[in-house]
Amino acid sequence: MFDPFSQDGESKETKHLVWKSGQRQRVFKGPIFDICTVQRTSTDGRSSSFIEVDAPNWVTIIPWYRNEQGVPMMIMEEQFRHGSNTVTREFPAGVVEEGEEPLDAALRELREETGLAGGRMTELGNVSPNSAFMNNRSYFFLVEDAEHVSDQELDPNEQLDVFSVPVAEVVANMGTGIYDNGIMMIALGFFLREAQKRPELVTALKKE
Repeated sequence: MFDPFSQDGESKETKHLVWKSGQRQRVFKGPIFDICTVQRTSTDGRSSSFIEVDAPNWVTIIPWYRNEQGVPMMIMEEQFRHGSNTVTREFPAGVVEEGEEPLDAALRELREETGLAGGRMTELGNVSPNSAFMNNRSYFFLVEDAEHVSDQELDPNEQLDVFSVPVAEVVANMGTGIYDNGIMMIALGFFLREAQKRPELVTALKKE
């Protein structure tokens, strides 16, 4: 019988887990994503049709600065989300347009949604947002000390408020209440990993 406690946790050979892809067919074409079916066969001979959501890549940007009191802050947005039918609090984010690099998309979305530009941009990482059925990737960027240079340039159906939130408040509340977008939890995870190398991102300056 399989005993999970006997494993040492090290990466093993995974070729036996890879399913071979066959015919792929688009069954739905939408304004945001397409849905495809793909035929796949396992190494032990099983074969089935699987759903694949063909979605654009995504970028999330964490704008960071320190206020006059020395408190580390994040720029966030509140907007209505049609999937959950709720208002959520999020970092600026959006899709990567066809032919666009993720970094360029991040700079564009940041400026369009918040009017911020410039500063120091760091790519924190990228992941598959849901590898069970989505084929895109989500990229995460930290921008420090960007400047407010313009008004918002929102898409026709966008409506959002922009404001500053202390980093400590975001960390304490992410995943609860209005902080209900799972991609933002991933973004915060990348940010906290960066903060392990750079504690000043989460530490308030002491008053002299």
